[in-house]
Amino acid sequence: MTNSYAFLGSQRDKAKRARNVIDAAIDNRRQGKNAMRTMFKMAITATLAMVLIGMGFVSKANAQCAGSDSFKAGGIQQQSWEGGPLFGTASFLQVASHTGGGAGIVGFWKVKLLSEGNAGIPDGTVLDNGFVQWHSDGTEMMNSSRAPITQSFCMGVWQKTGPSSYQLNHFALGWDSSSNFIGPIQLQESVTVNKKSNQYTGTFTIDQYDPMGNPLGHFAGNVAATRITVDTPVGDVL
Repeated sequence: MTNSYAFLGSQRDKAKRARNVIDAAIDNRRQGKNAMRTMFKMAITATLAMVLIGMGFVSKANAQCAGSDSFKAGGIQQQSWEGGPLFGTASFLQVASHTGGGAGIVGFWKVKLLSEGNAGIPDGTVLDNGFVQWHSDGTEMMNSSRAPITQSFCMGVWQKTGPSSYQLNHFALGWDSSSNFIGPIQLQESVTVNKKSNQYTGTFTIDQYDPMGNPLGHFAGNVAATRITVDTPVGDVL
C-alpha cells in the first residue's frame, strides 16, 4: 500500500508539472499575441501620422506657391477635398487645362510652312519642313528643319476655335550660325483639320524680334500637315 501511495503521489506531481509547463506555454503565446497586436497598432498609428503630415505639407505648399491666379483655367486646380471632411472620396484633377476639346488635332504630324506674299521669296518656297506634336493638354512641340545651331526645337500652346479649327501661339529662341542670340521668334497658325483627321491646312505668320522686342522681320504663308501613324513609312516624311 505504501508503495502504491508513493507511486500515485509521484504521478500526481508529474501531472502537475506538465500542467504548469502547458500553462506557461499558453501564457507565453498570449503575451506574444498581445505584443503582435501592440506592434500592429503602433504601425497603423505611425502610418496614419505620416499620411496626415503629408497632407499638411501639401496644403502648406499650395498656400505658399499658388496664388489666386492659380485657380484659373490653365493653373493648378484646387484639391477636391479642400474645405470638406478630412477623409472621404478621393479624386484627381488635371493640373493644367485648355479651353475646348480637340482630339482631331492631337497627335504627331509632318508639317510644311510654305511662303506666300513675301518680298524676295517666291510663293510656294518651303520655309520649314519639320515634325510637330500636338498634345491633348493644349501644348505643342516642333522639331524644325532649321539647323540645330540656329534653334530647331520650339514650343507653343493651342486652343480650339471651331468644330475642326485651331489657333496656335508658338515661341522659339533665334540664334545665328555663330551662336549669337538674335532674339525671340513668334509663330502663329490658324489651321483646320479635314474630316478624316489625317491632314490639316491653314495659314501662318512668323515674326523675328531682337532681345528688346523690336521687330526684325515678318514672314507669312500657308501650312500643310499630314498625320504620322505607327504604319507611316519613311518615304512619307521626306
